[in-house]
Amino acid sequence: MSVTDEMGQVPGDGRQAELGSRLREAREYLGLAQQFVSDQTGIPRMAISLIENGRRRVDALELERLAAFYRHPVAYFLGADEDVPDSVRLLAREAGELNEHDQEEVLKFARFLRSYGSAESTTSDGSEKPS
Repeated sequence: MSVTDEMGQVPGDGRQAELGSRLREAREYLGLAQQFVSDQTGIPRMAISLIENGRRRVDALELERLAAFYRHPVAYFLGADEDVPDSVRLLAREAGELNEHDQEEVLKFARFLRSYGSAESTTSDGSEKPS
């Protein structure tokens, strides 16, 4: 366990608090108790509490287990995908639970929507329509 400062934070790492906050938000969004997450992941409940409060560093294996359990990529918790809109993350998450055939159908539909939107914004000679 990492040493904490007088405020109970892991020294010099604001990112640790952000990581803990994202983990807490994911757990609370799913309506799960820390004890349930502990039972499912094998990570002690006290460790989950300390991690969520930015008072303990999470190791790579723990983060991997938590990310898999919460069904988010590790990059989400690390803040690496902040430029991806929530709607796209949600769509990817939902599509990930579909079978392979249905995923292909969703992809075809997305491509159709993209090409349809492009066609609507251009004229027959290929120039853009005025807004």
